[in-house]
Amino acid sequence: MQFSPKDEWGLTTLLKDFKLFRRGGRRRIKNLLRQQSGLHQIDTRIFDYHFTISTGNSSQTFKQTVFFVESKDLGLPQFLMKPETFFHRVAAFLGFEDIDFEEYPKFSENYYLKGEDEDYIRGSLNDEFLKFFSVEKEWYLEGLNYYMIFYRFNHLMTPTQIKDLHKKGLSLVEMLKQEPLLP
Repeated sequence: MQFSPKDEWGLTTLLKDFKLFRRGGRRRIKNLLRQQSGLHQIDTRIFDYHFTISTGNSSQTFKQTVFFVESKDLGLPQFLMKPETFFHRVAAFLGFEDIDFEEYPKFSENYYLKGEDEDYIRGSLNDEFLKFFSVEKEWYLEGLNYYMIFYRFNHLMTPTQIKDLHKKGLSLVEMLKQEPLLP
């Protein structure tokens, strides 16, 4: 993988439509790793992303390691998946529903899933994906057409964890690949 201490590849412009990259101020991308695979048309990047939220006299900086992939094999609906909290359950009680899967109650219990096209989202998330996240907890995932980000909120990873993140991220790409359209 290629390394750059800062965003020299214009990554910020590709990320602007993801919810994570619209939060707070003083947004910074650091420690970029990049791997391009021309044969499979996959461009993978792993980096540390920092942003700050200021409220009155105090501020808090959030730092996370993010796996980002750009691949023509994806074709994802726009969606956000994050760990479900007590507040999401209260919102559901008040009528603000997220997308649940009856066949995968652990997934639905673990994750809040939202997006505009529910049918497209349901059709894009296969059994392998739902089983994976029924076991794996505390992850955030956003999809948008040919782009996907995968991370743990406010969690910077060690070099050995980054290797595992890369492996899991590539596995997710395989799970989410769209079948080519037949002529």
